Amino acid sequence: MAAPTTTVQTMNSLTDTLLKPVYANSQGMDSVSADSGTLQDYLLDFMEKEVGSDLKSLKNVGHLLEKLREENSVLEEQVLTDASSVPPKVSAALSAAEEASCSVEDLLQREALISKRLHQDAQPWMDKLDQTLHKVNTIERHVKYLRCLQHIEELSAAVQQCLMTSSVWEAIRAVDSMAALDAGLNHLNSASLAVHRPPIQTLTPTANGQEISSQLELLVSQLLALQNSYPSAVLDDLISQRALASCLGVPAIQPASSAPPPSQAPPLCLPIQIMLLPLSKRFRYHFYGNRQTNTLSKPEWYLTQVLMWIGNSKTFMEERIQPILDRAGATTSAMVELCRGLLSMVQEKVASDASRLLYDDALFCHLVEEVLQFEKELRGNHSFPAVLPGLLHLLLEDAILQKWLTVEKKMKARYNSELLCAVAVEKMDAMLSSEGAWSSQYKDISDMDELKAPDCAETFMTLLQVITERYRSLPCPSAQLKFLGLQRELVDDFRIRLTQVMKEESRCPLGARYCAILNAVNYISTILGDWGDNVFFLQLQQAAVSLGEEGVLGGLGVMEVGRLASLEGSLFEGLLALLDRLKGDMMGRLLEWTMREITEKVRPYGQDRWLSLPPQQDQSTMTLSSSACPMMLCVRDRLLNLHQVLSFSLFQLAWQGLAERLDNVLYQEVVLSNHFSEGGAAQLQFDMTRNLFPLFGHYCKRPENFFKHVKEACILLSLSVGSAILLRNLLKESMEEEARGGRLQGTLPQSRPSMSWGSTVWPLVMF
Repeated sequence: MAAPTTTVQTMNSLTDTLLKPVYANSQGMDSVSADSGTLQDYLLDFMEKEVGSDLKSLKNVGHLLEKLREENSVLEEQVLTDASSVPPKVSAALSAAEEASCSVEDLLQREALISKRLHQDAQPWMDKLDQTLHKVNTIERHVKYLRCLQHIEELSAAVQQCLMTSSVWEAIRAVDSMAALDAGLNHLNSASLAVHRPPIQTLTPTANGQEISSQLELLVSQLLALQNSYPSAVLDDLISQRALASCLGVPAIQPASSAPPPSQAPPLCLPIQIMLLPLSKRFRYHFYGNRQTNTLSKPEWYLTQVLMWIGNSKTFMEERIQPILDRAGATTSAMVELCRGLLSMVQEKVASDASRLLYDDALFCHLVEEVLQFEKELRGNHSFPAVLPGLLHLLLEDAILQKWLTVEKKMKARYNSELLCAVAVEKMDAMLSSEGAWSSQYKDISDMDELKAPDCAETFMTLLQVITERYRSLPCPSAQLKFLGLQRELVDDFRIRLTQVMKEESRCPLGARYCAILNAVNYISTILGDWGDNVFFLQLQQAAVSLGEEGVLGGLGVMEVGRLASLEGSLFEGLLALLDRLKGDMMGRLLEWTMREITEKVRPYGQDRWLSLPPQQDQSTMTLSSSACPMMLCVRDRLLNLHQVLSFSLFQLAWQGLAERLDNVLYQEVVLSNHFSEGGAAQLQFDMTRNLFPLFGHYCKRPENFFKHVKEACILLSLSVGSAILLRNLLKESMEEEARGGRLQGTLPQSRPSMSWGSTVWPLVMF
């Protein structure tokens, strides 16, 4: 059974291999190759016909193989000839393709010729058709324009007829329709429409506007006279039926599509304009012309009057007018509209007065102060939106801003409710030379006098703070940076004046005025440091970096500008460095002068006979050395004096510096210059630990830490004899080892033992 099975498998594989070209080339097999199911049926029929039902019989295999080889040879002869010639069928196909290509080229040439002829012959017809269509479009636009014009005339006639018959509501609806039509025409961006747009305002008879205006004026006059006597319901009905409903037809509450550009403020609605008429008349009557109330020295009169009108009208506008605007579908605030109308009058007046006061510093300064105060009250108390212009933009005009900067150099301060103006240098000289310039006004109040700032420094920084408050509300960062540059210039000028006065007082650094100057420098430095962390000045710092303001950045390099951009530095770093250097120089001179006096008191103390003093056991009680009393008194008096005249932070630096210098003087003049017996060492330790250190104990918990040399010297001098001998031997051995190490390296030892306290120990133990 294995042999037949193998034979059948071989026959099947051979049949599959040989039948593939037959199926691919036989004409009768085209339909079979398209369908795999049909191919399978054909294969079964073929096997049934050629092999028979007896699959185990192989008698027909050779005949079948010979037949397939013959068919394959015939097909190869049909497709291939000799190697140098092209097959006939392929040659015929190529010839047919060449003929088709020539035909296509002929057709393309004919098409181009016909298209050219048509274009030449049909161009006049196309031009005529284009002209005809253009005329049709023009006629169509004219027809629409005439229809729009006819509609507007009908609305205008309806408004006039309604007014003649006292049908106010019908007239309002007609005007509203006209406003909607006007809004739609505004929304269309068409050049021809802009040229031929019908003038809606002129198509409405002038009598209509006069009639509505007269009715509104009459209503406003009635409201102003009778608003307190009319019942609330009657007043609301009177307003809603006869007046403010007319605002439906004005641009202020038109649909959003007709809103003006953001750069232009929308016009006031008609009712607000009518309400402002009597106020405008009163304003012009009192504050224009030759009236006594129209004076350049009193801008607060008309500014206060406008604020009073705003405050008095707030309740009426919010409770009476605003609900009607809300019912009319308006998005306008009645109070804001009233403020805008009143501001327009004030802006005109302020602009006129400012141009006339450019040559009067005092009056110009007063006008700026009043404008800033008006702006503050308007934004704060009356909640006027910040997006709407007030009066500050008037101060940013070139001429006015430059004048303002010039006037700010003329520092101002209020004394006894009077405004005093003086040139900056003159004001500094006056402040620095006055009797109370170097005394603190809070000297009698200990809780408020921590910085002990003299009056001149506090007045100067108050003036700078006033300048900051004045320009803080300006809407332009560039203008704010100009004022910041002015402040820095004034601080530098004041520093120079302080330096000049300090040099005059340097002959007596312990005097009250010298210490007051030092307090002034420290006070200004502290305030500028706080300003450097203030949010407002940080914002100005970012603005200066982004705008590249040379007046503020000066000659800073790329690294410094980068630090400013990352908020690592401040705009006052240069001034702070100069002030810190001046403070350091003054503090050094003060301590040097103090130490001169103390050193003179130390010398007699250092000349005591320390080697001959009796031991502590021979004395009943230890007392302060008599020669140390002048020194202790001098130190105590100077500490008390510095504590009284210097600020807390400066005094901390002063007593610490004094302790360090006194430690060195005592170590050099007393310890290293003498030999000590056991009694002398005990007396020195008693004088230092029980008398000198407690003088500084009022200002810190462990004053001995600031007298490192003296404290260690007292410890060493108080050692027992055995401990001292052991320590001396240890130091000698250490020196010998260092010497041997130096010789091995070819060098000599450069110093004594490099122990942390070796400079103190060695002179004391080598006895």
